[in-house]
Amino acid sequence: MNSDNFPQGAALIYGGSGGLGAACAERIAAYGGDLAITYRGNRDRAETAAAEIEALGRRCSVHQADLSRAESVTEAFDAAVAAHGRVHTVVVAAGSDISQPYLAETSEEQWQQVIDNDLNGFFRIARKAIPHMREQGGGSFVHISSAALLRTAPKDVLSAAPKAGIDALIKYIAKEEGIHNIRANSVAIGVIEAGIFLRLEKEGCSTSAGRKRLRADSA
Repeated sequence: MNSDNFPQGAALIYGGSGGLGAACAERIAAYGGDLAITYRGNRDRAETAAAEIEALGRRCSVHQADLSRAESVTEAFDAAVAAHGRVHTVVVAAGSDISQPYLAETSEEQWQQVIDNDLNGFFRIARKAIPHMREQGGGSFVHISSAALLRTAPKDVLSAAPKAGIDALIKYIAKEEGIHNIRANSVAIGVIEAGIFLRLEKEGCSTSAGRKRLRADSA
């Protein structure tokens, strides 16, 4: 049973096994919410994240989801509803494991992959979740976006461009679905010590000076 902070059901976090997604899940659990989290390929990490949530006294189910496949998005959402009875909140913290080329050096394949997984993936999630939220009397969308949409950082186009498209979709959800008590917001974060940033650092793509510049650009 959820606390007074949340209605019955669960928050579904796409990308809930990653650094940002797991942090969002832990915060929701700390405020008394049950969770459903998704992973793309690393079930062990997702199970570990779920165990940490359940240690806080909340329920947490785990579901596989590939955002580039509509049927996978649908299956994960349906499984979350089956496990919890309702999805009252959708948090999208999933994203492609991108490289950082300049725009002029970005390949067609890189562009197509990130648009299909991130932008089209969010579209698939929204189309699935909105009818459910309407039937349930409302709900919330939260998209983990990027401060690069506000202050452009060089070589970040594969992250920022699809997020800009998603932010447009968020605005349409808020505009069109408010009448159904559905809220939608984006949270633009800066550089964090998790996820892709740590991989790029290991690969030598980030230096101490570069980190300071990125933080300044996204502040």
